Amino acid sequence: MSEETTTETGAVATAPVSIDPDFREQAIEALKNVSDPELGVNIVDLGLIYDLAYDEEHDALVISMTLTSAGCPLTDVIENDIAESLDGLVAAFRINWVWMPPWTPARITDDGREMMRALGFNI
Repeated sequence: MSEETTTETGAVATAPVSIDPDFREQAIEALKNVSDPELGVNIVDLGLIYDLAYDEEHDALVISMTLTSAGCPLTDVIENDIAESLDGLVAAFRINWVWMPPWTPARITDDGREMMRALGFNI
């Protein structure tokens, strides 16, 4: 079931809805195959994924995510890697780039910290 909202112009827009927990886990596992090109750690354990939802109107997974810095020049690489990792799992996806709250190292998971240490980062 979709959630409808009314825009300022009075049009009805369909908002993304929550997704099935099993599917969410499958999507998270697939997204762990996508690494931040600069840091070499997957985007899930780096804490870049804020939320997953589903847009029924466009039959698309909505990935709310951020980057370690707003000026990251590698968004195209990340988007292409996400497309490859989700191939066969979803018909379509879109990224909702989120800048608030800003990413901080506190969002990195324990696994992500171990990966970063293995790459020589002091975290």
